[in-house]
Amino acid sequence: MTGRRISRRGLLRSALLGGPALALPGCARDEGPHRLLTLATGAPGGPYHAFGQALAAEAARTPPHPRVTPVSTAASVDNLRRLAAGSADLALAMADAAEQALHGAEPFTNPARVTALARVYVNYTHVLARADGPVHAVADLAGRPVATGATGSGAQVLAGRLLRVAGLTGGRAVREQRLGLAASVAALRRGTVDAVIWAGGVPTPALSALARQLPLRVLSLESEAEALRAEYGPVYSAVTVPAGVYGLTAPVTTIGVGNYLLARPEVPERDARDILRVVFDRWRVLLREVTAGARLEPRFAVATGDLPLHPGAMAYYRSVYG
Repeated sequence: MTGRRISRRGLLRSALLGGPALALPGCARDEGPHRLLTLATGAPGGPYHAFGQALAAEAARTPPHPRVTPVSTAASVDNLRRLAAGSADLALAMADAAEQALHGAEPFTNPARVTALARVYVNYTHVLARADGPVHAVADLAGRPVATGATGSGAQVLAGRLLRVAGLTGGRAVREQRLGLAASVAALRRGTVDAVIWAGGVPTPALSALARQLPLRVLSLESEAEALRAEYGPVYSAVTVPAGVYGLTAPVTTIGVGNYLLARPEVPERDARDILRVVFDRWRVLLREVTAGARLEPRFAVATGDLPLHPGAMAYYRSVYG
């Protein structure tokens, strides 16, 4: 792991200072057809599902035409388990869940062999309540029914950490309802939950649609962002939901978490490299339905924390930096 991180720093230093490209072993071009790669995404209607569908479509029409089949899943935790079991070749996952899998931390029982292709965009943590309801701040969630993400999702893992640092445990614990995005939206509309915790791009289309039907309150998470970063490190950061999104009249500070495109180490180098060619050639299309205003640049994409880069990804970034 240490060698990977040093190589990544060297790669960035080479790009920024014009130094020599890294010499990587084992990066000769493979011959023959691309293998079919299974990509674990998320639930229909969510950003991972949209990204995965778009990546498969753009790969089919963009040379060198790597072959990708997206499959619907419960998202991050489920996806990481599929990678570890070998039932998926590629996966999308939130950075905090990916690092837990790498180190075998709860909810994972053993360290997982996973590698990163790219950090593709940042999730914004949404804690949403009805504007005409009683919830004005995170502390107001105590004892209330809250949708905290589907079982097997990264949103659910993040929600657990968020509620803990906010002191919403024990006698002040929320009444968690582990619902996916569509079910969470429906529950908030019906009034069967008082708030929804969700992590995704801004704006998330399903939440924009809800905001057009029902005035929403987006809770500030500034102090919680600081607490999570202090405890878990730079996997968490403070980001801003801009005014105008979801009917907001002023910006709101929340918690940002990176999203990684991951691969099993056994994925051939050429396939990993060619997937990244599609990602960087077509990133505007891939992110269009996921998060507004985002850009994808190599110096951002290589920031994958503890996750080592796949050798094919190293070869791709070396070719970009020259």
